[in-house]
Amino acid sequence: MINRHHFSIAALAAGTLLFEGTLTRLLAVAQFYHFAFLVISLALLGFGASGTLLSVFPKLRAVSLERLLVLAGTGFAFGVSLAYAGVNWLPFDSYSIAWERRQIIYFLLYYLALTVPFLISGLGIGGALALTKGRSNFTYAANLLGSALGALLAPLMLSLAGVPGAVLMSALVGIIAALIALGKADGDVFSRSRMGLISVLCVGIVSFGWLIANNLSLSSSLGMEISPYKALSYAQQYPGSKQVYGRWNAISRLDVIENAGTRRLPGLSYQYLETPPPQVGLSTDADALQPITLTSPETFDAAAWMPEALAFALRPHAETLVGEPGGGLGVLQALAGGAELVTTLIENPSLQQAVTLVADKFDLYSRVDVRVISEPARVYLHQSREQGTFDIVFFPLTDAYRPVTSGAYSLGEDYDLTVEAFRDALARLSPDGIMVITRWLQSPPSESLRVVATMVEALDESGRASPGEALIAYRSIQTLTLLVNPDGWTGEELLNTNQFIESRRFDWVWGPGIQLEQVNRFNQLPAPVYYSGVRNLVSPAERDDFYASYPFNIRPGVDNKPFFFHFFTWSQTPEVLNTLGMTWQPFGGSGYLLLLALLVMVLILSGVLILFPLALMKGSNRGSDLRSGITMVDETRPERSRMEKNRHQEKDSGALFHSQETGRIFIYFALLGIAFLFVEIPLIQQWILLLGQPIYAFTTVVGILLLSSGLGSVMAGVKWIPKQPAFVVLVFLSVSVPLGMPYLIELVLGWPIWARLGAALVSLAPLGFLMGMPFPLGLEWLERNASGMTPWAWAINGCASVVASVLAAILTLSFGFTSVMLIGAGAYAAAYLTIRTKF
Repeated sequence: MINRHHFSIAALAAGTLLFEGTLTRLLAVAQFYHFAFLVISLALLGFGASGTLLSVFPKLRAVSLERLLVLAGTGFAFGVSLAYAGVNWLPFDSYSIAWERRQIIYFLLYYLALTVPFLISGLGIGGALALTKGRSNFTYAANLLGSALGALLAPLMLSLAGVPGAVLMSALVGIIAALIALGKADGDVFSRSRMGLISVLCVGIVSFGWLIANNLSLSSSLGMEISPYKALSYAQQYPGSKQVYGRWNAISRLDVIENAGTRRLPGLSYQYLETPPPQVGLSTDADALQPITLTSPETFDAAAWMPEALAFALRPHAETLVGEPGGGLGVLQALAGGAELVTTLIENPSLQQAVTLVADKFDLYSRVDVRVISEPARVYLHQSREQGTFDIVFFPLTDAYRPVTSGAYSLGEDYDLTVEAFRDALARLSPDGIMVITRWLQSPPSESLRVVATMVEALDESGRASPGEALIAYRSIQTLTLLVNPDGWTGEELLNTNQFIESRRFDWVWGPGIQLEQVNRFNQLPAPVYYSGVRNLVSPAERDDFYASYPFNIRPGVDNKPFFFHFFTWSQTPEVLNTLGMTWQPFGGSGYLLLLALLVMVLILSGVLILFPLALMKGSNRGSDLRSGITMVDETRPERSRMEKNRHQEKDSGALFHSQETGRIFIYFALLGIAFLFVEIPLIQQWILLLGQPIYAFTTVVGILLLSSGLGSVMAGVKWIPKQPAFVVLVFLSVSVPLGMPYLIELVLGWPIWARLGAALVSLAPLGFLMGMPFPLGLEWLERNASGMTPWAWAINGCASVVASVLAAILTLSFGFTSVMLIGAGAYAAAYLTIRTKF
């Protein structure tokens, strides 16, 4: 029953998912992180549009399966090239979209260009589903299994050749799909086609090899256009700037730029009058320019004038943990402050390589008193205290300053800034240990108050000390620094702290026994807003009212809603609209409002794509003498010509639109699209915590779900498997998985990577297996009653999935991952009730 066409479909699906996975990195680098989530909606919009075209133009289904797959594979490769060219050619700028009207046109063109490959791929896969009646479950399984392979290929291709190479490889996989479909067919046309495709494939393989060599050179070109507002763009415009390191890996793009005017010592007191040491800039994903400081700890006297120096003065000779130090400034501060041993967490191996190569004799990571651990911070912190405790746990400020008014990062997850993260960090402190963290000041106060709120909640959960007695907070011109001692501060420590703060001309924000007259002295504000904000946060009686009345959402992030930079509240809407087009988006609303605008757009597009074939076919059948009910198609007459089959398909479609089953079909396949995405997207985001990086989570979750769903699709055609009980178990697992995720995270977060991957397989595979059954069961129902409606069902499912991908992001920001997944479970339950009598 399995033939070369199934392998061709699998290859086409693999290229599609490889391109989708690559786009998450491409958009994160070219624009900003919140554009990466558009990838799923792009893919599914293309699939939805393909179903509409197949419904409206039956001639697209009249070609042979072989010819369809050849055209789809070749067209997909062309579409990938077009999309990549469009991303680099279109002058789209996400920041100026609020005041430059033409950017809206550019955005639509940008969106549509990226949709083209998925549209062509969807035509091939959707057409194959329509042409393989009676065996569509195998076709759908080939699609899912190939997609799983593509998801697994994404990090490998990105690591080898970066985004340009991965884009090229996805196009080449499309060519391979076309070659497999051609098989050994005879004829001049087929022979010429085969030779042409083989020639293109050979040229592509050579080009891919060149891209690998370029990436291994350690100073590779970026190979793509990036937003002019990215930090790397600014650095490259600096006179005399020069790239000295550049490399792609699976999780990032790293560039090191020298002579770019890098001067970054966050929070440095203006009382420091010496010349700062030289620095070069380290850019991650073309943004967040971090310093690599070219000096030794012994000569880095500026460290004593940075706000975190207080922690090292209070705990001399401390054993210190530094979380994700980027270019190494936090490690340099710790060593200059007298730390005897520094343990630092660096998840990205290329980052350590870049620092070692560029810093040369000032390479901190090769010192004997520095221990580098290649683990995500959350994984290491969650491990048992028996793995080590620390006198100081230091989270250096490595983020670039991100104006809250832009809202550009409001959709990004940050699991290092949640209540659970701070709770785990506090648990790794030795007796009388200190945790220190610094954040940027915003106007009005936002991220600084949220980090205080998060720490207060973590202290409450730990039960070790009253937050008001455990916290010390002070600010420089640009930053707020928070010191936490869960065992409480002594009088001598508070005196030393006051002396440090006054000598650096920092301003008290909070400390045990602090009085109003002690704050807001040097860097004066119109009102002591930071003091009053922290005072409200440390008071349990006032905290909830303060959250509710504050113009920003500053409630602490938690692992179920880890969106630290999402400050939007609906009360900000009037001001956002009043200033639209006149200034940068206020109150951080642009990220959230972008989602709402996109939701409106995809609702309109999806409505058109779903209703257009319905209206067209109704009109074409108006006045015709069609029998009521559903026309049956006899699949036992293989001698019937293709023309006769098409005639029956069209008749089936028209008859169906005059039947009461039309609504049932729409509801069922729409619910499946919503349910699958409402389960898949939150799972991807939650597994970022367990696996450390979005691309790893995407590969693991999507790979496991699609692989197991493919097997479930195959088994959906097995007669002896009870379909209704399987659907009921699917609903049960869809409820159990989100409710069980917090317990799973608590259990496995500190495990080795191989054990966490095993936990992913065990927890996700049964769910994925059952998720693969409803769609082929729906196709089987259609094939028994109205086989001509398969393309329309494909369109409904794809379009509903587009809406679901955007709606899932909106609901997650407001209600968290668990709630969205439970809604997905409800959608599966509703889908079951829709056709439970049709099995």
